[in-house]
Amino acid sequence: MTVESAATKTQKQSTLQITGMTCAACANRIEKGLNKMEGVESANVNFALERASVSYDPDQVKASDLEATIKKLGYDTAKAVTHFKLEGMTCAACANRIEKGLSKLSGVTSASVNFAMETATVEYTPGEITISDMQNKVKQLGYAAVSQDENDTQLSSRNEGIRKQKRKLFISIILSIPLLWAMVAHFSFTSWIYLPDLFMNPWFQLMLATPVQFYIGKPFYTGAYKALRNGSANMDVLVSLGTSAAYFYSLYLTLDWYAKGSGMHHGPAMYYETSAILITLVIMGKLFESLAKGRTSEAIKSLMGLQAKTARVVRDGQELTLPVEEVVAGDTVLIRPGEKVPVDGEVLEGISSIDESMLTGESLPVEKKSGDTVIGATLNKNGVLRIQATKVGKETALAQIIKVVEEAQGSKAPIQRVADVISGIFVPIVIGVAVIAFLVWYFFVTPGDFAGALEKAIAILVIACPCALGLATPTSIMAGSGRAAELGILFKGGEHLEQTHKIDAIILDKTGTVTKGKPELTDVMTDRDTEEFLGLLGAAENNSEHPLAEAIVTGIRERGIRLPATQSFTAIPGYGIQAVVEGKDLLIGTRRLLEKYGVEATYVYDEMSRLEEAGKTAMLVAIDQEYAGMVAVADTIKETSEEAVGRLKDMGIQVIMITGDNERTAKAIAAQVGIDHVLAEVLPEGKAEEVKKLQSQGKRVAMVGDGINDAPALATADIGMAIGTGTDIAMEAADVTLMRGDLSSIPDAIYMSRKTMGNIKQNLFWALGYNTLGIPIAALGLLAPWIAGAAMALSSVSVVLNALRLQRVKVRQ
Repeated sequence: MTVESAATKTQKQSTLQITGMTCAACANRIEKGLNKMEGVESANVNFALERASVSYDPDQVKASDLEATIKKLGYDTAKAVTHFKLEGMTCAACANRIEKGLSKLSGVTSASVNFAMETATVEYTPGEITISDMQNKVKQLGYAAVSQDENDTQLSSRNEGIRKQKRKLFISIILSIPLLWAMVAHFSFTSWIYLPDLFMNPWFQLMLATPVQFYIGKPFYTGAYKALRNGSANMDVLVSLGTSAAYFYSLYLTLDWYAKGSGMHHGPAMYYETSAILITLVIMGKLFESLAKGRTSEAIKSLMGLQAKTARVVRDGQELTLPVEEVVAGDTVLIRPGEKVPVDGEVLEGISSIDESMLTGESLPVEKKSGDTVIGATLNKNGVLRIQATKVGKETALAQIIKVVEEAQGSKAPIQRVADVISGIFVPIVIGVAVIAFLVWYFFVTPGDFAGALEKAIAILVIACPCALGLATPTSIMAGSGRAAELGILFKGGEHLEQTHKIDAIILDKTGTVTKGKPELTDVMTDRDTEEFLGLLGAAENNSEHPLAEAIVTGIRERGIRLPATQSFTAIPGYGIQAVVEGKDLLIGTRRLLEKYGVEATYVYDEMSRLEEAGKTAMLVAIDQEYAGMVAVADTIKETSEEAVGRLKDMGIQVIMITGDNERTAKAIAAQVGIDHVLAEVLPEGKAEEVKKLQSQGKRVAMVGDGINDAPALATADIGMAIGTGTDIAMEAADVTLMRGDLSSIPDAIYMSRKTMGNIKQNLFWALGYNTLGIPIAALGLLAPWIAGAAMALSSVSVVLNALRLQRVKVRQ
């Protein structure tokens, strides 16, 4: 999958898939080369994803220039092939027109249109053009193009690469087995193993080892040449140096044996098996690594798989079943029970419950009625819904989520810079150590024993390959951010995933974050008939547009009470309302309203104050100039807020609530959820200042808000977290988007960050510790080259498998 978007008005963001990288040193070299280009603002190369993300000025540099630089450095960019089903063609001239139009697009290498099959096949550079760009071009020409495999391009490319690796590994194993047999049969404890004379013949061993060395091992030589040509060294240099030393020394011994005219089948002790087995093990390690790395993107694949394939669209009174790509904004879409919602939209008709768990992690279905929004890829449980499509294609919540997760997985966490620096200087140091070890063994430890000294040098070269070091961080970031997305937590970059675990203070906005953000009728107190009282009250308030009035009317209607007709209505700003319902004169509002009209109600003021101290808004009601009762409305606490605050405190994090409400109401709400620190009567623009005050005390602060009034504070905080549903995920000011609308996601996000960072540290410790211990062990002669090769392959695979453990993390402990 590739991403391309405008980073700013002048900057362009492109993602290029790179082939030919073998270790972190390769990624470093490409990154440095791209960053040196005029017009490139920033370049980030992810070794695990084999992807380069480049931000550049299109007026100064083109995507083709980026590709040229990558090729000059000795690597290549993958060309993608996509297939379209074309609609609207009537003759061969139409096909010709489409073919020419696509071929002229920047980034398209070739385009072929088959009129008979009504298909188009396009080869293109993913970083320079997107599939939607091609579809738009076809649309401009007067036709329609439906992508048949938009999500499969990268997957098929990866699968083809894995197939080639498997084929090479099979050939390598077949050729290496006799060499391994010959080696194992020489050990004293395996003297019982039958060894055919042929297996000890130098010419036979040469015949087996040569294809492994130069056909199977060709990529190592190619990579080493390209690296050395550009003045650097990588894993390929180490592998090709080590295996070539063993192979060519054995070749020398073979020719010497032949020159001496020995007629024996058995030749001298040779090292063909060392080179062949090393290459086989490295190839095997790379295959396991590729298979494991493929699993780190499972989250992306599962998200893509959620999308509905077809939609039932009503056009011109007819019901049509169309591919979801053909739905346009404004279409009326019919969704039956058990069907997926194909696109984001607004309910026009019908009542149903929608299972949104696959996107928000919320297990309970959400009731939907006319006027409510629905999210594409969610599941309609029971009723029939007729919706109007509002967002389609790349605008849908699911597409935006996939984009955020992809960008997070492709970004670099600050901790990775450490590994990058080490990888950059590691290979030259290892070569130096190997040369010194060879000289020490050859001249001092075992003077004149060339073969023994060479064996030690080969073991050092192989054991020190920095593959594990390069994979340590990106694989954990990929697995961690993917798992977080499954839990409804979107980290917008690896740096935010890393920084979240450091926070020690959290500021929570009250409305919509701690509370539901929607007032509800909570208390009704009257000495009259309750149903009659509420009917009169609801009829009067039904004329008001105030949010509190709406809450009262909704609460009364939920009780099934009929609202009679209103004869007159007057809003009195700052006081309340006056209305006549069924001939009765009603006053509803504050103490001052009743006092203004001379209604005696002082005896209930204490009860009114008690409700207000509990964080509720109380309203007095008078009927025909007599006090009749009191109702209270409150923005109620979310069910999970108290538990979430408790979890945050258990994590050692200071929790602070911030609000524009008065202090008494704010403290009442805070007490209900267990928050001890309250900042009340703070204007929206003052929230950012409160964040700065905490930061000046040395705190690492996270701000949690709804992403609207809180944007300045979200941007100022060390980590900004936006609470919202899937339709609100484009909140630019936030670093983390919590798709579930409750506070439980906050401790979940911190927990995932802590687990991911712990996993990265484990990987780095293993990778660095492995190399640090392995090199001296090999230098002391305690490690045979083939064991070093197996250990090197194992280290990379173990790092990736350790990262994959993050995909099974359970956040609720």
